[in-house]
Amino acid sequence: MLDHVFTDAIEAVRVALETAMLERQAFEERFQTDILLGDLSWVTSYSLPGEGSPPRVQAELTLDWPTWAQTAYRTWYVEGELGDGPRIEIEIVFRLQRLAAAPDPRLIVSGLPTSPPRVGSEVLEGFGPTIEATYGYDLSLESHAAEVTYSGSYELDEASLEDGSTLHKDFGAMGGWIASALVRFGDLPLPYLTADDGI
Repeated sequence: MLDHVFTDAIEAVRVALETAMLERQAFEERFQTDILLGDLSWVTSYSLPGEGSPPRVQAELTLDWPTWAQTAYRTWYVEGELGDGPRIEIEIVFRLQRLAAAPDPRLIVSGLPTSPPRVGSEVLEGFGPTIEATYGYDLSLESHAAEVTYSGSYELDEASLEDGSTLHKDFGAMGGWIASALVRFGDLPLPYLTADDGI
């Protein structure tokens, strides 16, 4: 594994989610780079155990490491001086899929966690639901889905740059919060298609 603060953050998120007993959707995990801009991103999906494939409800997480953050990190690493701290951009999308009917947005909102997620001292901002409809080639309605997004950023200070355990502490609460949100969304009285319907 690379010795880099961004990979330390990825490891901290993985540990938090697996400690919360969530199940990783292995084929949906990606680590990619923007070859034009140089930004790095890590995308992964987790669900409650035993949800089937695809799961009814899943959390899709994205961590972004912009080029300017790498520049700030390299300056600190080489010169030992921290100006503007590098930031990791965070997005959590809760996706309710395989829905047999279009959900009432008010019902989706009722399933939202009572408080937004925290990463260290940072609070992620929540957004209202997005409702999707999927049609077949013959325009027959196949399924519906709904998404709720939380996003924000985490600023790295000298403590978190010097000691990776700070990242585990700051990202640690994320696993329990996501697991609780998945349970709340999964308990909503919504009609689902079965996993073997091929949706």
